[in-house]
Formats: sequence, structure tokens, C-alpha cells
Amino acid sequence: QVQLVESGGGLVQAGGSLRLSCAASGRTFSSYAIGWFRQAPGKEREFVAGISWSGGGTSYADSVKGRFTISRDNARNTAYLQMNSLKPEDTAVYYCAARFRATAQAMGVGIHDYWGQGTQVTVSS
Repeated sequence: QVQLVESGGGLVQAGGSLRLSCAASGRTFSSYAIGWFRQAPGKEREFVAGISWSGGGTSYADSVKGRFTISRDNARNTAYLQMNSLKPEDTAVYYCAARFRATAQAMGVGIHDYWGQGTQVTVSS
């Protein structure tokens, strides 16, 4: 079992930055790929970014490329999503998910093993 807890969300003005954290407990964190997803009101949940279980590969949605960076620190059992140049359309609940030994690209599709509860990000114009 892996428990995921997101933190770091909040209210920020357009153009600002936030860093989200996804803290994991339970089984070996380093064996799991991590993905970040978001769901805006009235919309379906969408893939934002993924990082492979080895940390050697990353993948991003086109809408966040060049603005968001995913990373992981296996010593701290934590993954991060650095979000820069935020836009009002980035407003959503952000979730992290984990899948055993997946690639970064695979995090954009399929079924994941574990999910966190989400953290709200609100970007004001």
C-alpha cells in the first residue's frame, strides 16, 4: 500500500509560481512512477506531468510544457511539481498518482495504482 498526500496548493496571481509536493509513505517510493493530474470544475481530470520510476524520464501535457517541471527526491519519498507563469486556466484541484515501475509517458494513460486526495490551486487574473 502507498499513501500519497499532496500539499502546496493555494491562491496565486497570474504569472506567479507554486510548488506542489506529493509525499509518499508505505512501500518503496522509488519503484513507482508519479504523475500529476488536475481537474477543473465541470471538466474531466487531465494529465499534467509524469516522471518515471527511475527518474530518468519525464512527460508533460502540451498546455504546461515550458512552464511546469516535475521532479522527485527518492530520499525524501516526495515528488514535486514546480509551476511557473501560472494562468487562470491552470485553476484546478491537482492530484498525484503512482504506478509501479511505469514510464513517464505511461502515466498519461491507463489505470494508476494509488491516488492522493488533491490540493486546490487557484490562479486569479
